[in-house]
Amino acid sequence: MPAGADEQWVDQGNAMKTNKVITADEAIALISDDDVVTTTGFVQSCIPEALHAALEKRFVETAAPKGLTLIMCAGAGDSKGLGTGRFHHEGLLKRVIAGNFGRMPKVAQAAQDNKITGYNLPQGVISQLYRACAAGQPGLFSKVGLHTYVDPRHGGGKVNEVTTEDIVKLVEVEGEQWLFYKATKIDVAFIRGTSADPSGNISLEKEALTLDNLAQAMAAHNNGGIVIAQVERIVEQGSIKPKDVRIPGILVDCVVVAESPEMHRMNYGVQYNPALSGTIRVPVEGMAKMPLDERKIIARRAAFELPPNGVVNLGVGAPDGVAAVANEEKVTPYITLTTEAGAIGGVLAGGSSFGSSANAHSIIDQNQMFDFYDGGGLDLTCLGMAECDEKGNVNTSRFGGKLNGCGGFINIAQNSRAVVFAGTFTAGGLKIAIENGKLKIVQEGRARKFVKDVAQITFSGPFSKERTQPVIYVTERCVFELTPDGLELIEVAPGIDIERDILAHMDFKPIINKPAVMDARIFADEPMELLSDLMNMKLSERVKYDAERNILFLNLEGWSVRKKSDIDDLQKCLVEACENAGKRVHSVVNHDGSRIAEDLYDDYAAMIAYMMKHHYSSTSRYTTSAFMRLKMQEALDRRGVAPHIFERPEEAHAILHGEKRTAAE
Repeated sequence: MPAGADEQWVDQGNAMKTNKVITADEAIALISDDDVVTTTGFVQSCIPEALHAALEKRFVETAAPKGLTLIMCAGAGDSKGLGTGRFHHEGLLKRVIAGNFGRMPKVAQAAQDNKITGYNLPQGVISQLYRACAAGQPGLFSKVGLHTYVDPRHGGGKVNEVTTEDIVKLVEVEGEQWLFYKATKIDVAFIRGTSADPSGNISLEKEALTLDNLAQAMAAHNNGGIVIAQVERIVEQGSIKPKDVRIPGILVDCVVVAESPEMHRMNYGVQYNPALSGTIRVPVEGMAKMPLDERKIIARRAAFELPPNGVVNLGVGAPDGVAAVANEEKVTPYITLTTEAGAIGGVLAGGSSFGSSANAHSIIDQNQMFDFYDGGGLDLTCLGMAECDEKGNVNTSRFGGKLNGCGGFINIAQNSRAVVFAGTFTAGGLKIAIENGKLKIVQEGRARKFVKDVAQITFSGPFSKERTQPVIYVTERCVFELTPDGLELIEVAPGIDIERDILAHMDFKPIINKPAVMDARIFADEPMELLSDLMNMKLSERVKYDAERNILFLNLEGWSVRKKSDIDDLQKCLVEACENAGKRVHSVVNHDGSRIAEDLYDDYAAMIAYMMKHHYSSTSRYTTSAFMRLKMQEALDRRGVAPHIFERPEEAHAILHGEKRTAAE
C-alpha cells in the first residue's frame, strides 16, 4: 500500500480490503522527481482537475516533484491554464510526449523555447502505446505517420532542437514500410471516474467518455507504478455491479474525491448533461439551427459528401458543423457519426463538449476506436485545415508560429476511405455576405491558407494519391480535388470571381478546367432536401428515353459517386429503364460537373461493362474534365470495354449517327 494511505480495513465476505481513499495532497505526495506521469482527458472533457491542481500546488509551494515526463493523448485543458495547462511552471516538466500541445500553450511555448524536450505523436498511436506498455511490449508497429513530420525522414515527431533521442524508427517488414514507436514506461497514472468503492473499483456512469482509463491504469500498475483515481463520490463496498466496474480495484492505489463540483465537471462548459453520459435520450428536433455564415456554408457543402449508411468522423471547428447540418436536414438516422474519443452514433456535440455525443449508440474506449479507424472502418472523415499546398499536403499541427499538435488527425486522415478537408479560404478577419443567393467577400482574411509549401506535413497528398484515396478541400468560396497532377479547382461559389477572389489569394495556381458552380441550395437559408440527394431518391429523374430514336439519355451533371452504393443505385435505375424499353438501347451520358471518387472508377467501369453486356447496344459519354476522361478510359480499358468518351455533347451525339469521331476515345 502506498505510504500515506489510510490503513483502514473493511470486511467484505471472507476478503479483507484496504480503504484506498485519501486526499489529493496525500496522493500527489507519492510522486517522485523524474517520474513519468500520464493523465486522462479529451479536449475539455473528463479531466481529473483536482489532481492537476494538487500537483501544481505542491510544485509551487515546494519546487517538487521536478523533472517529470508528461504523456497524454489529446489536449486536456481550456487553453487558459486549466487541465494540463497547470503544468507550465518551469522545472516541473522536463519532457512531454503528447498528441496535442494547443490546450497547454505555456507548455508548448516552453518546448518552442527549448526549455523542455518533446514529441508530438499521433493521438491514436499514444492511445495504443498504453496497451503496449501494459503488456510489457517494447513498442508499437504502425503505418500511421508515414510521410508526415512523424516519419523519421521528416523529423520523427521531435518538436525542437534539444530533443535528440529517436523514439520513432522506420522499419521494413515483409517488404512494407512501417513505423516503430518506442514505448515509454509509466510511473504514475491520473485517471478519472464517477464512483469508487473503498477498494478502488471505479465506475464511469456520469462520464461522457471512457477514454484510456483502463489501459493507462494497467500500464502504470504493471510497471510497478502508482494509479491515482479522481472520482465524484465513494459508494458502499461491493455496490458497483461487476460489469459496471471499468477499472478494477487491483489496478488502483489511491482514490481521491474531488473537493468541489467545480473540480469534477463533465467538461469546462457543462457541469453535467445526462444525454452526454448516455443516462437519458433527448429530442433532437429542437436543437438550435446554425446561422447561414461561412461556417455553415462549408458544413453544408461538406454534408453533400456524407455516405448513406456509412461511418463518419468529424473534426473540431468548421467540420463539427456538419453534425448540425445533418440534424437539420434529417440525415442523422442514415449515417453513423463517431468521434476518435470513443462516441458512436447520436448527434455529435460541439464547443466544450466536443468529443462526446448526445443520444450515443455506444461509447467505447479510445484505443479501441483507433483500432477501428486504423483498420479502415471509416467511410468518411471531415477535418479542418490550417494550410494546404499545391501537392495536396495539409498542415494542422504547427503554423502561425504556434505548436498546436496533430491530435488524432494523422490516424483519421490517413486511414479513412475518403477525406474532406474543410475550412475558410483565408484566416483572420474574413467577413462574407450572401446577397440574392450569391456569395460576396466583404473583408478578406489576413492570412493565406493555400501556400506554396506547408510549414509541416500533417497529411501527405502524394502518399494519399499513391493509395487512390478520394480527397477534396471545401471552403466557403470554392472546392478543390486532389488529382494525380495536383489540386484542381472543381467548384466555385455563385458570385465569386476566380481571378479576384481565389487566385489572387493563393501562393500557387491550381489546375483549372471549367469548374462547376457550387449547389445554389447551399446559399439559401432554407432546407436543402439533402436526404433526397444522399439517398439518390430522384435519380430516375435523370434518365430520359427517346423511344423513336431508341436512345437513353442519362444526365449526371453535378452528381457525385461517393461510395459503391451510389453505383449500385444508378445501375438499378438504368436496368429498370432499359427493361421498360423492352430492348437494347443506345445511351448518351452527360458526366459534365459530376465526380467519381478516386477509388471507385473500377467499380463504375464494372457497372458500364454490365450494362454493355446486358442492356446497351452502344454508349457514348461526354465531360469537360480531362481528368475524368482519362481515369474512366483507363478503368474501361482494364475491362476490355471501349465506349466513346468525348469532351463535348455534340461529339457524343454525332457518334450515334456514324459521323466521324473527333475526340480521344
